[in-house]
Amino acid sequence: MQPYKTQLRVRYHEMDALGHVNNAVYQHYLEQAAIEHSEHLGLNLERYRELGGWFVMRRVELDYLRPAIAGDILEVTTWLQEMRGTRAIRRYEIRKQGSDDLLLKAEALWVWVDAIAMRPRAIPDVLIAAFGQLAPAAKE
Repeated sequence: MQPYKTQLRVRYHEMDALGHVNNAVYQHYLEQAAIEHSEHLGLNLERYRELGGWFVMRRVELDYLRPAIAGDILEVTTWLQEMRGTRAIRRYEIRKQGSDDLLLKAEALWVWVDAIAMRPRAIPDVLIAAFGQLAPAAKE
């Protein structure tokens, strides 16, 4: 699977007292990139409802490497490293647009959850097929 890339502009209200993006805001950026990636593949919330579930972020690990500030255009790259059973491991990298310098790298564990029981269940084959061959393609 080729990595998915999206851009976003850092907003002023996302700053902390030090004048850069608050660490907690980065998780929103990661979630937004994952949603856009799914939608890019035709997997919107309505499709997930038809399949009887959705992905829920269970764990996230972030490595903050460099700060971003208001007005920066960030490029968020995401890809699925693995999908097996109930779990999907998604990787992320964030850079300033036009730069090779890594600002953040992250790994998140997403779990497919049954919409009614709210319990983990096996990821449907149709989703595994939609995300295609899983292969990391990050630049470090």
